[in-house]
Amino acid sequence: MLEGQGGNIAASVGEDGIVIVDDQFAPLAEKIQASLKSLGITDKPVRFVINTHYHGDHSGGNAPFANSGSTVIAQDNVRKRLVTGGAAGNGGSLKMEVKPAEKAALPIITFEHDVTVHLNGEDIRALHFPSGHTDGDAIIFFPKNNVVHMGDDFVRYGFPFIDVSSGGSVQGMIDALEKASAQLPADVKVIPGHGALSSLDDVRSFVKMLKETSAVVQKAIDAHKTLDQMKQEKILVPWQKWSDDFVNSDVFIETLYNSLTGHKGEFVKHN
Repeated sequence: MLEGQGGNIAASVGEDGIVIVDDQFAPLAEKIQASLKSLGITDKPVRFVINTHYHGDHSGGNAPFANSGSTVIAQDNVRKRLVTGGAAGNGGSLKMEVKPAEKAALPIITFEHDVTVHLNGEDIRALHFPSGHTDGDAIIFFPKNNVVHMGDDFVRYGFPFIDVSSGGSVQGMIDALEKASAQLPADVKVIPGHGALSSLDDVRSFVKMLKETSAVVQKAIDAHKTLDQMKQEKILVPWQKWSDDFVNSDVFIETLYNSLTGHKGEFVKHN
């Protein structure tokens, strides 16, 4: 696992070449390649890049890697969103403009449900779980090495950013993590989208938080409380330890409210 300024990178390095999962930001591509070479396992290039989703801190290095000969692979909706650009966000106050990607950054192999790359004695499987962090998420399994990269369906910085504007949802995130976890051995090494190497217990704790907080917000919705009332009443105080500078409690209340009520904000539809 390689950490850096963007999302975590998983790498399969061997005599067949290199496969990486996610590639952070474009200016970091040379540093990433240097880090891979410093492992001393092979001088062969990065043959494949697999994106867990379309956000720039995970796919921003696509173009420089593609220009160096790598083949970029992603779920169908990743390519569609990279082509169109639009607005990423939680359906409310947390939003970011996403500009259309240059042609070189676009995945040239896409898949609907799953794809497997057979390299370095490993069967690297990318499996699509719809409507979690975004509508184009893939969780990447390295079964022989007992490793999984969960992308931003699972993060270690606190409350997650759920990109409701890009088809994400809290229930989809819960479903993705539970279904993926059911396929994994108890001692699997879990690479989160951001943060330290983790375990299935960490994932279960994260899912528990998602279920509890979404239930509290749903109860408030059923009681006809407004979003402002939920914030004023600080209904997520019991989960304050999950609040951070990026997604604080108020932003997460907003995220859950928008996800549970179907308010997507500036949703970008694909043609």
